[in-house]
Parts: sequence; structure tokens; C-alpha cells
Amino acid sequence: FLKLENMSKPVIAAVNGFALGGGCELAMSCDIRLASEKAKFGQPEVGLGITPGFGGTQRLPRIVGIGRAMELILTAKTISAAEAKEIGLVNEVYAPEELMDKALELANAICANAQIAVQESKRCIRKGMQTDIYTGSAFEAEAFGVCCGTEDKDEGMGAFLEKRKEKHFKGK
Repeated sequence: FLKLENMSKPVIAAVNGFALGGGCELAMSCDIRLASEKAKFGQPEVGLGITPGFGGTQRLPRIVGIGRAMELILTAKTISAAEAKEIGLVNEVYAPEELMDKALELANAICANAQIAVQESKRCIRKGMQTDIYTGSAFEAEAFGVCCGTEDKDEGMGAFLEKRKEKHFKGK
């Protein structure tokens, strides 16, 4: 799951059923999580006599806070998609028949932006959350410098200055 989490491209989870144990941990390794109204989430491992084994004890507190993570992991409680949204485990909840269309809509919105900037932003967020604010800010300054040297920056800034909605990013 660390490989998935650290991919350069953003990863969206679209959960339309049970995400318990490893399934929940897989969803948490994604950058953005969407769910259908029928989705369920949980870390039931302690009820089986084991601990979460694929990052649940590390990712869940970073996503929902220590208190909520302790409650979910230590009680082995399963929660609804609505509760998962309420605590920040998922970004949005949709009707089951809308889930994939909404996930693709989100993916297309991300793809419409300058991909070097998207990838650098993801890298900064992921690496920065593992360190102090000073080191994270240094990652950010480095990424800003990388992006300032791209053709996509010229295109994006040009479109802004010309009040143009359409942008023609090339990934360069």
C-alpha cells in the first residue's frame, strides 16, 4: 500500500460495498476516497485477535485524528458511509449508481490541471505529513521552483493574465 500511496499520480478510491480491515487500509492508501451510500468502513482486526496489518494504525489517525482512530480500531466498530464522511474518512458520499460517474468527474477535473504541479503537490502533501512544518515547507519551496521552470506554468499564468478559461497543458 505504500507503493500505491507514493505513486506520482493521484489515486481515487470509489468504495461501493464493504471496506473492512485490508479493504479499508487499501482505501486509506488512496489520495481521495469516495463512497456510495451502501459502503461500510472499519478495522475489525482486534475482534479477531490481531492488529491492523497494512497501515491502519498509521493512516487512520492521520486521516481522522487519534481519538476517532482509537475508537474505531479498539472497538472494531463498522461505520456507515455517512459517518465516514462526517469524520473525514471519505470526501463524498453518492448514490450507488452515481459513484463511478462522480469518481470519473473528479479524475477529469484533476487531469485538466498541469500534471507536473499536480504530482509535485501530491508529493509535498504526502512527504510533508510525515515531517515537521519546516521540512514540509522546504519540500513545498522546492516543488514551487520545479513548477516555475515548466512550460505549463507559462501556459497557466498566461491564461490567467489573458482571462482565458481554456488552458493547453502539455506536461512540460
